[in-house]
Parts: sequence; C-alpha cells; structure tokens
Amino acid sequence: MAETKENINLKLSGMTCANCALKIENKLSSLEGVKNAVVNFANEEATLEYDPNTTNYDIMQAAVKDLGYRASLARVELKVIDEISEENFESLINDVLNIKGIHDVRGNFKASKLFIGFNELALDEIGVYSKVKKLGYNIEKSAGTMDLEIVKHKKEMRYRLRIMLISLVFSLIITPISWFVMDSFERNVLLFFLALANYGISGSFFLIGAYKSLKNKSTNMDVLVALGTMTALIYSILTTFLISGKTFYEAMSLIITFLLIGKYLEHKTKGQASEAVKKLIGLQPKIATIIKNGEEIEIPIEEIEVGDVLVVRPGEKIPVDGKVVEGKTKVDESMITGESNYVKKEIDSVVIGATVNQTGLFHMVTEKIGKETLLFQIIDFVKQAQSRKAAKQQLADKISNYFVPAVIVIAISAFLYWYFIGTQIYPALQATQLETSLQIFTSIVVIACPCALGLAIPTAVMVGTGKGAENGLLIKGGDSLESINTINTIVFDKTGTLTVGKPKVSAIFSEKTLTGSGYDDNDVLLYAGSAEMGSEHPIGRAIIEEANQRAIGLEPLTEFDAVPGKGIKTNIKEKSVLIGNEKLMIDNKISTEDYKAKFEEFQQQGITVVLISIDNKVRGIIGISDKMKDQAPYALDMLREMGIEIYMITGDNMQTALTIGRQLKFDESHILAEVLPNDKALNIQKLQQSGENRIVGMVGDGINDAPALAQADVGIAIGSGTDVAIETADIVLMRGDVRNVVSAINLSKKTYRKMITNLFWAFIYNIIGIPIAAGVFYGLTGLFLPPFLAAVFMATSSISVVTNALFLKRFEPKTEQQLEEERLLLEEKVTDTICGMEIIPSHSIEYNYKGEKYYFCSTTCEKEFKFDPEKYKDFEHIDPRLMHKQVSEENLVEDPVCGMKGKPEDWIEHDHKGEKYYFCNQSCLVEFKSSPEKYIKSNKEEIKEQKEEKINDKKEEEKMGKLKCSECGATQELPMHCGKPMHKEDNQLVCWMGASCGAQSIPEHHGKPMEIVE
Repeated sequence: MAETKENINLKLSGMTCANCALKIENKLSSLEGVKNAVVNFANEEATLEYDPNTTNYDIMQAAVKDLGYRASLARVELKVIDEISEENFESLINDVLNIKGIHDVRGNFKASKLFIGFNELALDEIGVYSKVKKLGYNIEKSAGTMDLEIVKHKKEMRYRLRIMLISLVFSLIITPISWFVMDSFERNVLLFFLALANYGISGSFFLIGAYKSLKNKSTNMDVLVALGTMTALIYSILTTFLISGKTFYEAMSLIITFLLIGKYLEHKTKGQASEAVKKLIGLQPKIATIIKNGEEIEIPIEEIEVGDVLVVRPGEKIPVDGKVVEGKTKVDESMITGESNYVKKEIDSVVIGATVNQTGLFHMVTEKIGKETLLFQIIDFVKQAQSRKAAKQQLADKISNYFVPAVIVIAISAFLYWYFIGTQIYPALQATQLETSLQIFTSIVVIACPCALGLAIPTAVMVGTGKGAENGLLIKGGDSLESINTINTIVFDKTGTLTVGKPKVSAIFSEKTLTGSGYDDNDVLLYAGSAEMGSEHPIGRAIIEEANQRAIGLEPLTEFDAVPGKGIKTNIKEKSVLIGNEKLMIDNKISTEDYKAKFEEFQQQGITVVLISIDNKVRGIIGISDKMKDQAPYALDMLREMGIEIYMITGDNMQTALTIGRQLKFDESHILAEVLPNDKALNIQKLQQSGENRIVGMVGDGINDAPALAQADVGIAIGSGTDVAIETADIVLMRGDVRNVVSAINLSKKTYRKMITNLFWAFIYNIIGIPIAAGVFYGLTGLFLPPFLAAVFMATSSISVVTNALFLKRFEPKTEQQLEEERLLLEEKVTDTICGMEIIPSHSIEYNYKGEKYYFCSTTCEKEFKFDPEKYKDFEHIDPRLMHKQVSEENLVEDPVCGMKGKPEDWIEHDHKGEKYYFCNQSCLVEFKSSPEKYIKSNKEEIKEQKEEKINDKKEEEKMGKLKCSECGATQELPMHCGKPMHKEDNQLVCWMGASCGAQSIPEHHGKPMEIVE
C-alpha cells in the first residue's frame, strides 16, 4: 500500500513540567508510522505527522496513557432531536465513527447525546455538524469545542485552587505552632498528624507525577519536589518518634503550599498565552439569517451551505466568506486583517466571515464554510506556528532531559560534603550536622526548576504569533522567528508588492498613428485583448478591461501558446498574432525598429510596453502603468534605517525597472530586471551565495513568487484579504500595505528577544539558585537558604518567564506612520462650516466665535466665515454650497476634489496636461495628484452623489446602537466593549471581538429585555 501522510492534533493533560512533554514527544516519535511529533508544554498539545495505514489515534492515545498521561481530541457534543430506537442510536454511532477526521464517538442513549472527538487539523466543528446531519438525523449542537475547553480549563483551575487552599490552611496552622510553640513530644505529634494530612491531600499532586515519571524510568520536576518533601517528612517523623533533632514539618508544608500557588498561577498565565486562538475562534457568530423561499429564517451557522444567500444587517457579524449580491455597506475587517479603516463593499465585493458589517444591509452568497474560510485558515496557521520549535528550544529540551538527574547528583554531593567536610570546616554546625545537610539537600532539589527552561521559548512564540494574528501578521513559528532576527537582505517583487498590482492601459501607439494608415488603436486592442482572453496575468487583464470599456467585441481563439516570461502566440481571424515583449519579437525575427523611439519614451516614463505583431509585423504597442503604493517609499526608508540591504526584482525591461527603481531610491546595482518567473528563485540563490553571512528575505505576492519565497531564508507573502499563501512563506501579511513588512520584522525581532531573555533568565536562575541552595556563600553570609524560601524562588521562576512573555501583548508592531493614521481615523471628524467637507480637527484651522469652535479646511473657508459669521454659524441645517452660490458666481473656480467654489487668486493653481485646476487647500491638491483622471471626469452630479453617500452613511451609522423598551418606548445606547457597540448574538449582547472577549445579558426595562432598533 502506498504511504500516505496525515496530521493530527492531540490535547494532553497531566503534564507538570517540560520533562513530561519531552517524554511524551519521544514516546510518540518512536511509534511505527509516526514521521514527526512535537509536544508543546506551554499549550499542552501534540502535533503529529503520521501514516494512517500504519498507526491511528487509538495507538497514540494508548501510548500516552501508558506513560501516565492523558491524550484526547477536540470535542463537540451533539443532541439527537429525533426519537430513535437504541439499535438505531448504536448504528448512528458507527456511521459517525466512519466519517473521515472523526476518531472517537461515545453516546448516551437516554440523553440522546453524541460525544464526538475529531481531529481539528482535518475537520472543524461546523464540518462535524454538517456531516452528521447529512446522515439523515435531526440534530443540534449541545456544546462546542470552545465551550468544552473552557469547562475543562475551569475544572482544572478549580481543582488546583482547591488543593492550594487546603495546603495553605494547613501551612497557616503548622507554621505558627512550629515557630512559636515550645518543642515537646505532644507538639510534634500534633504537627505529625497535620503534616501527614496535608501531604496526603495536597502533596499527592506531586507524588502522583513522580510515580508516573519513575514508572517510565525517567525524572521530572515532580521527582525533585517529592524527593525534597519526602526527605523532610521522613526525617521529621524520625525525630518525632525515634531520634532527637529538629522537625521540618513546617518546611515541608510551606514547600508544598508555595509550589502549588506557583503551579496555579503558572497554569493561569499559560492560559493567557494561548488567548489569541481562543479569541479568533470566538469571533465566529453562532447564527445567520438565510433567505429561503423568499422568507428570512435564522439558522445555526453550522447549517449554512455553499450557495446559500444570507442577509447581514448593520452591526451584525458576517457569518462566512462570500460575495455581495445585493446592497452596499462598509465593513470593519480589523479583527482579521488589522486594517483600522472601514472597507467599502458593493455588488461582487468579497466579504470575510467574522468581520463586522457597519452601515448598510446587504445580501451575500456563501462561497466558503467551515475550515475553508479565511478565519479558520488563520486559526490553523497560528496553531501550527505555535507547535513549531525554534532551534534554541531544542537546546533547552536537551538540557531539560539531563537536568533532573544532574540536580539529584548535585544534591547528594552537597549533602555528603556538608555532612562529612563542611561541619569540620565550620565547627559551629557540628551540633546540627544531619539537619543542616538535609536542609541543604532539600533546598537544592526544591529550588531547581526545569519548568522555566521548558516554558521559556514556547510561551514567547505563542504570545508573539498570537499578537501577530491580531495585527494581520501571520508568523509561521519559532524557527521563522530565529531566521528573521538575522535577516540583512530583502528582495522585493515589484508588481503587487511595491506597486498596487492593478495595472491599467495608459497609452496606445498604433500603426495608423505612426504611418497614417493601417491598424488603429481599437484594432490593436481587439487583437491584444482577444489574445489575452486565455491569460490570468495582471497585464492581460488590464488589456481586456480597456477593450471592454471601449465596447470592443473580442474574438475567440483557435490556438493559444504561452511563452513563459515573453508573451503569447495565437491565431485570431486566421491571422498569426504575437503579444509580448521585445524578446518575443526578436526570437521570431520580427523588427521593432519603427517603434523604437516611442518604445523608449514609454520606458523612460516607467511604463511597461507590450508589442502586438499581426502577420509577422508589429502593428502597435500598448503602454501599461501600475501605480506605486503610497506607503512603499516610507517602508523602504524604514528598512534602510534598520541596516537592511534591499533589492527590487521584476520581469520588466531594465529601462522601465530603472525608472521605477530610482523613484524608490534603489541603487542601480540592486535592481534585478528582465527576470523570468522561473528564474526568480535562482536570483535569490545567487544573492545567498554572494556573501558569507548574507541572510536573504523575499517579499512577494505568495502565488507567482512561490519558488522564490521557498528559496529565501525568510519568505514574506503579501496576501490580498482572502488569499493566504501559507505553504511556502514564513510570514503572511493579510494586507497589501508594504509597511507591514517593517511591522512583521519589528514583531519578530521583539519576540525573538523575549525568547532569548526568557532562556537567559531560566538558565541564570538555576546557575545562581542551585549554588546558593548548596551553601556556596555560607562562608560569606553565615546563612543557608531555607527550603520553604527555595520553594518560593522555584515557583516564582516559572511565573516570571511566562509573565515576561505576556508583556509582548503590550508591544505595538506597527510603524509610527501607521499608528498616526489609525489615531486620525479614530479622531471624531467635524464639518467645515463653509464647504461642508468632513475634516479632522487636529489637521484643520480652528476659530472661536461667541464661545463656539468652528473648523475650516483652508484659510479661504476661514476668511469666508469671518466675513459674515452669522450667515454660516447654523450650517448643519443648510447646504453650505447653496449659500456659496449666493456669492457672485462670476470669475469663480471649482475645486475638482471637494466641489467647493472660490476666487482663483485665493486658491492653489496646478497645471495638468495643459489645463489649469484650482484647489482650496493642499489636501485636495495631493488627492488630485494621486488620481487626476478620477477627478477630471467628475462633475457636479458626481460630487453631489458623493456628498449624499457620505450623508447616508452617516445616517446609517447614527441608526446603530439603540435599545428600545417595547412597553414605554424609552431608548438607550448599546453598551460598548473594546471601543465599539456590542451586538446581539442568541439571547445576549457580545463584543465585536467575540463572546469569549465580552458578553452580557440584554438590559431589561419594565421587566422585559429591550429590543435593538435602528
């Protein structure tokens, strides 16, 4: 049978330190058919790559159980609504067990419930629900994966809290008696019973762990704790009943108490480290409104199928990925892409599941559900990232493997030294020779902490990758973080990375223009557009779009032959047609001399040139322009400041590439032009080999550049909202903003520093703590480290490592420019009293009139207001431009951007293609320069339409956020959470980030829940 490969994720429980994780990892890796196994102590999960023909979940679960731990799967509870016989119920269990991805099914016939364990790397709970429902039974979800995990976590926390409090109560009784009550047989007997009870109830936590470890011929932290506390207990029992000496009942109790407090806090903080994934899962809504037979029906999200038409109202979360088919709106996609600005959506716009609809009602058709949606791709990406080990983690694992045996050897050696030699050097200790030696032995085994080593790297990776996901930066794992830290060279693909990636036809030079006869512009477009009908290249789409705009009917192809990196050969209307670059013409011995001058002129302007040959003669050239991204110069400057060497790579000819490269301040030697798609990886390889310490990163669109991304030491793929190329890239940027390359590097470097500092403190803690416990400094201080204080230090070490990693949550990876833009977006806008423009107060002119503040976009508006303030002060109830028209229209000019009119001598004059345009302020001029054609074509109706759209959007936004009493009609605002109004899900109000972030019951008025109204 052919070997196959699958991945599975196991949930682990019972681990108490990093050695437990290593033990399970080694056991799973040794199973036949398992190719790779990684156990993450921080999130208590194992990820395995295995051959399903050789091994299965039952074998893996048995192997973990054999070690004394528990392995399970992600779980979901389903309730069968139909009344069925017990025989049919058993048949249903067997049918469910046969579903691919489901490995464990238990049933409760009396409760009509199915408890299903599934592999979340192959299936999600929506997939489980839909596949079980397709078996022909009426079911509903009783409890989801997240619900069960929260219940499990709370149960574990309650157990840890209970035994911690029991131990604390015992310690608070035992310690004062030991310290302040005079030594006597009766006192010691009382302490014996109290300590024995404490050890039996609370100390069993460590005893069970130690037994499991020793049973499997290995050692872990529990062995050290059990050894230290058992030594103290046994010696205390001997001194109580058989020999003379000091008891250590209080030391033993305090050790257990402080370690249990540490374990409780460690488990709590570890839960915080994995919050990112829980938040992402919590983003998905639970219900959706579907249109069936002309009616709107609310259904569970699990019942949505591809092709269903859904209704999404303002304030609701978009249920799944799909496309708008009716209506228009603005959507907040920040929880997925990190983009703070609302994104406009209209017919045919792609919408992403779990994002929040803001302004308008729309209908959408479902295109992706369950694990196919972008949200779940991100969740899987983050989970896989958190399971991948960094090289430094492997070092920590090796040390942890030998750590406990080494500590026991050190403890025994220290005991023997102080018993036989130390007391001879310090005669004052001879009276307490055995007690002192036992105290030192106990302190050493208690203070040593392998947990800190095991948590140092994984917690930093978990928090860092989670923080990245919140900001639209997907980092593949600890190994990627280490590579990024050393990166010193970055190669940027031009199209779609440094440019917008949506090229347009900017010029056509045809045979008729050149000679006065022959093929004209439309003829050239006809043949070029027809040839490109079979192409998915952005340049081809630009030509087709131009042909469609000119209403040119394109012809079907009889042949099509794509020449990689050069162009297309085809036949149209029985004519031989070649579309492509100069190399294609040279290869086919077609002269381009007549078009050389215009060809070079286009190149000088940074325009990509496509030549069109019909019947072996060039009949025209088409110029294609792609707008440079506004953020590109800033991002490249930031990288240069970091000391990173940057290159640009493109398939464009050298002259065009040089023109664009110079605008972006690239050195000529750093522009790699005329590179065929298949040769990009080769160029990356050459760069890697050009310097001994050169670490090369590649930034591309993640699809066409896949080989180059794979070849680079660090591949950074820029996504497009729904296109996540995760196979070859080490980092995926959810937005096309090239500044996020800087943000990703910032976050990666910060996370890497956390990894290193965590590892350093874990090492330094043990390097310093163990010698102190061994009495190395007794000669200087005259003091030994009490065992209970050693327990405090040991508990603190693990917590401090996790807490240090959690500080990453406060780190802001975005660039200063991005943060400033977000601040301005959040700043409440005001209206210019004169022109009606919406402006930001901090970026406008402020004027105080009769105790009221007024804001203006320019000095012209300010001057107009000051001339007659009473006329304009009530601007909210009138159209400012109508008032403006009351001023003499003669000799006035109109700003093409905002539509305001004014005197030309007061405004900014700008020349564009021989025509003069006037602008009321610098902002309008900048906006015009970014896209002149857009505003040249604009007319009064379009401006009016834009203004009306803004007014309507504002009205829609104002409609949101009201609660109304059905009895008396009283209204109130919706509660806020995470800076935005909450929305309704089921019978409660939840945060826009999801129910896991914040949820509350709907406020009541007159004893009834209030209604949400627009």
